[in-house]
Amino acid sequence: MTLKKRERGLISSISPASTISEQYRAIRTNIHFSSVDHKYRTLLITSPGLGEGKSTTTTNLAISMVQQGAKVLVIDADLRKPTLHTTFNIDNTTGLANILRRETTLTEAVNRTEIEGLEIITSGPVPSNPAELIGSQALDELIGTAQEHYHIVLFDSSPVLEVTDARILANKCDGVILVLCNGKTKSEMAVEAKRLLELVKAKCIGAIFNQKSK
Repeated sequence: MTLKKRERGLISSISPASTISEQYRAIRTNIHFSSVDHKYRTLLITSPGLGEGKSTTTTNLAISMVQQGAKVLVIDADLRKPTLHTTFNIDNTTGLANILRRETTLTEAVNRTEIEGLEIITSGPVPSNPAELIGSQALDELIGTAQEHYHIVLFDSSPVLEVTDARILANKCDGVILVLCNGKTKSEMAVEAKRLLELVKAKCIGAIFNQKSK
């Protein structure tokens, strides 16, 4: 079955009884049981390179968590090539970049979605200094504030091998999930991505082997 990009991004909501949706629920369960001793409140979803399905994974994982009763915030932390606003048809005039420049607040930038319990912060306008913004004290403050209002915060970030942004953010999150794409992600890319994450002392809690839709 061929799905449009937006349908893939929201399949856990559009078709909750589908096999794909059930796979996301399985991932949600695995995360839950892997965090018995240490609850993961902030998770970074990333991939070695572009087009490997990290954004689709982020949105569907968030939806599956909401379906279990969690209040979830998804933040588009890909300040270079953001996509979250297109998936949810949200205006991207104000978002994460504005928060990190202290031009607005989390409360002012957050967007409710048609999915109860799921809220979104888009990337905002593409900045000239994304890595510096991601590494700023303002992001630490944002994470702290978000955890006061949400059960879990998911970050959709830039690819690990493309730019430094994901590595900087990975160090700030409780855990990292690496998305790999069947037929696209080369083994050496996956190994290098994991190595770079380990260098910044990120906790990689698992990998998702994604089948790219044709």
